[in-house]
Amino acid sequence: MQGKVTTEETASVYVGVDVCKDHLDVCLHPLGERFRVGNDRDGRRALVRRLGRHKVALVAMEPTSKYHRSAHRQLATAGFAVALVNPLRARLFAEACGRLAKTDAIDAAMLALMAERLAPAPTAPPTLAEEQLEELASARSSAIAERVALDNRRSMASAPFLRRELAARLRSLDRHIARLEREIEIAIAADPATARRAEILRSIPGVGPVTTIAFLAWMREIGQLNAKQAAALAGLAPVAHDSGPARGKRRIRGGRGALRTTLYMAALVASQRNPDLKRFYQQLKSSGKPPKLALTAVARKLVILANRLVSENRTWMPLAS
Repeated sequence: MQGKVTTEETASVYVGVDVCKDHLDVCLHPLGERFRVGNDRDGRRALVRRLGRHKVALVAMEPTSKYHRSAHRQLATAGFAVALVNPLRARLFAEACGRLAKTDAIDAAMLALMAERLAPAPTAPPTLAEEQLEELASARSSAIAERVALDNRRSMASAPFLRRELAARLRSLDRHIARLEREIEIAIAADPATARRAEILRSIPGVGPVTTIAFLAWMREIGQLNAKQAAALAGLAPVAHDSGPARGKRRIRGGRGALRTTLYMAALVASQRNPDLKRFYQQLKSSGKPPKLALTAVARKLVILANRLVSENRTWMPLAS
């Protein structure tokens, strides 16, 4: 009969994509359709064409190193809403559904079901400039960690030859880190919006070049969040641990670990050099709060302050006494 519309054409479809270096496993829920395409230009084009036949409500995938980026960008460009799901959260969801086995096909099916049941928020793909900045910042962070490890080895070494070799490697690594930092500065200056955010962030006492890079690279959403979202994204929001009449200690958890570590170090500086946060830190200590808890609170204040200043497009000024 002409004009007949099938259920498959009208029902909302939820898509799970399990990402590997070489291929993408795809599941369409509730259709039960499963297939695999290559994680290359032709494969991703085929995926877009195939999804275009359906009324796709949401696509869910896990961020897998850098292998998900092209698929994420291509699907978003084609108009599909794509949510990046924390791998731990996806695994816990699968176990809660009773699926203890783990294969690429099962992961894709669980992601599709998770997209329907939990409706994770879509994630906009980073621009190429943002992606490059994040990659450079991650490379710098890895190089710093490598330098610390090498320096520790050198301090423990007693053989003169080994000490000379490690010293040479440290000098080479120092030059590498310096080149990375110059390239990061160039990348920040090349984009006016990013350069303005960097200017605002660096105006805050306690936020130096390293913390600014961390904000720009690992918190692209800065300025677009409310206070609770900003704290949660940085992993600095206290989480309740209550049961019945018992009131457990609030602890921070989750969020972006690299950003949280950098913010904790920034809080150490801000608690001494930022007049507003120094006063806040001293008030907490005077009320009997442990130093580490007080510093965590300062870090939370710092990320909320940075988010607010960027959203208002203004540099820092001290609070009136």
